[in-house]
Amino acid sequence: MEAANQSTVADFVLLGLSDQPKLEKIFFVLILLMYLVILLGNGVLILVTILDSHLHTPMYFFLGNLAFLDICYTTSSVPLVLDGFLTLRETISFSGCAVQMFLSFAMGATECVLLSMMAFDRYVAICNPLRYPVVMSKTVYLSMAVSSWVSGSITATVQTSLAMRLPFCGDNIINHFTCEILAVLKLACADISINVICMAVGNVMFLGVPVFFIFDYIFILSTILRIPSAEGRKKAFSTCSAHLTVVVIFYGTILFMYAKPKSKDPLGADKQDLSDKLISLFYGVLSPMLNPVIYSLRNKNVKVAVKTLVGQKCLIQ
Repeated sequence: MEAANQSTVADFVLLGLSDQPKLEKIFFVLILLMYLVILLGNGVLILVTILDSHLHTPMYFFLGNLAFLDICYTTSSVPLVLDGFLTLRETISFSGCAVQMFLSFAMGATECVLLSMMAFDRYVAICNPLRYPVVMSKTVYLSMAVSSWVSGSITATVQTSLAMRLPFCGDNIINHFTCEILAVLKLACADISINVICMAVGNVMFLGVPVFFIFDYIFILSTILRIPSAEGRKKAFSTCSAHLTVVVIFYGTILFMYAKPKSKDPLGADKQDLSDKLISLFYGVLSPMLNPVIYSLRNKNVKVAVKTLVGQKCLIQ
């Protein structure tokens, strides 16, 4: 009888904001606008890094990868969230949940590694400029980008396969907008200690280890401060300030999500639950939306390339 109950879960119900119908309409418009900004901003970044020959360098190659990754990350979840705002009872199949969970985890893990690769690129460019063409050759930065995508995909495959092989009992209601691994694990009627250990190892690998590379900014800043001319310091800092801002936003939102204290007031549980849902929702769209804006405003080469691209389209029309 237990085996039969464990095999009855063919799909999952995503609650989202189904208990807040007025908020659903507001957030549908807001998230849709943010998603369109993500597609437009990151799409423009990809175009300029491909079409402008002045941007065919390791730094902008990584930036193009980051823009493509942000589009993939949001596309794996935002359309599902928007559909949930318009549907009274949003359901997702078992296989669909596995695919969505894999894509979300893979893109998040890949971005952690990719940001650390970008930090290393800036470290070599500023601290060892004479060796930069040798250290960051085309073969090297292509390999670094590929390793970022492969490592994120492998980890997501392991995490997703372990989660979806667990037996699920009758409860199939996920109190989130999408199939998050932690939310799915709560529905399992079996020991999830292996999953928790794997997630802990994955978090150390993709959140902890990349931080050591991002600490390169300590050496970068010390090198910049030793530059004698103010113009030289300004030029050197402008090449890494955008990436440093993106790193702070990315890791800052993660720390805020997982380090914020839980409410101990039972009467405030509903508000805490709504707050957790909204924080999780905006975490998935805020950073991808801000990345192209930050790189466009704080990078002179990107601004010039965007103006050139827009000017060429205007002339064609």
